[in-house]
Amino acid sequence: MTLETKKSVFVELGKFLSQFSEGASVQKSDVLYNDIFFDDFNNLIHLSQSHNGWYTPEQVYFSIQSWAEALTTENIDKWLSAYKIDQKGDAKTVALILAGNIPLVGFHDFLSVLITGNKALIKTSSNDQHLLPFLAKYLIAVDENLKDSITFVEGKLENFDAVIATGSNNTARYFEYYFKDKPSIIRKNRNSAAILTGKETTEELEALGEDIFRYFGLGCRNVSKLFIPKDYSFDTFFQAIFKYQDVIHYEKYANNYDYNKAVFLMSNFKLLDNGFLTLKEDSSYASPISSVFYEYYESLEELKKRLQDDTDQIQCIVSSNLTADSIAFGETQKPQLWDYADNVNTITFLLTTK
Repeated sequence: MTLETKKSVFVELGKFLSQFSEGASVQKSDVLYNDIFFDDFNNLIHLSQSHNGWYTPEQVYFSIQSWAEALTTENIDKWLSAYKIDQKGDAKTVALILAGNIPLVGFHDFLSVLITGNKALIKTSSNDQHLLPFLAKYLIAVDENLKDSITFVEGKLENFDAVIATGSNNTARYFEYYFKDKPSIIRKNRNSAAILTGKETTEELEALGEDIFRYFGLGCRNVSKLFIPKDYSFDTFFQAIFKYQDVIHYEKYANNYDYNKAVFLMSNFKLLDNGFLTLKEDSSYASPISSVFYEYYESLEELKKRLQDDTDQIQCIVSSNLTADSIAFGETQKPQLWDYADNVNTITFLLTTK
């Protein structure tokens, strides 16, 4: 398959995904193989919560729409324009060990392996075993030449040339040992933070709520830590995020809220609480579900140095352009194709691995 053919196949997938939204999923006449796949995918979306309690239809639809917006000819061309991709060389088999914290979290690795002319040997997370295999079937229907490039495995991974594995800090140590003789990208725990100055608008703080609550805070791109100036008042922040109050009506989130709040209170920690989110002063970046940590800063320059020193713990920084690579409020869960997890360029890795 040529690179242009592969691009066109993923554009077709983007068109297919664009039909599905929370408001209403509507078939489009120009989308390929709707007669085979549309109803089944719609059903799978609604069954996802039975497979993983965090995968509510709202969250799955959001992920699907994000990928639909990403998989356009314009975006794919812009992404790949920085690389020279030779499809004539020997294809490598790349083992993908995927996470399952949010829907389709491993899709970018899957896409990167295939678009560079390699083969994907995929071990899905037990928390996300259905969405990606379904989309793989759609891709193969569009072009059956992809069939030999996509393999899902349940048992031991064997016969591969490189690996991309995502997991916790504990599993990363296992991966690093187990795959020590293979070229690899091993991803560990990371979290995202926001820098506030007290001058943010209500609209910016409302958007920050999206960065906090989307996917119930389970993603590495979710903001779990706030850096605030001395004498910062949380009144405006709490007012702005009140629109997300319905999150507490979701049982799994509510259980985490009750449990984590109880643990904090039994430990005599001082909390700020609005009934669906707790704020705790803490130097860590990783807060539990339903809680966000905060920390005061005295100097932006000192804070920037701290964040630079902590790069290996941070996925994203949200602010009003206070740092060189900061992300706008409300945009953390809308990464572009050229935004790489952990700032490790997957395409470069795949193109340079022997």
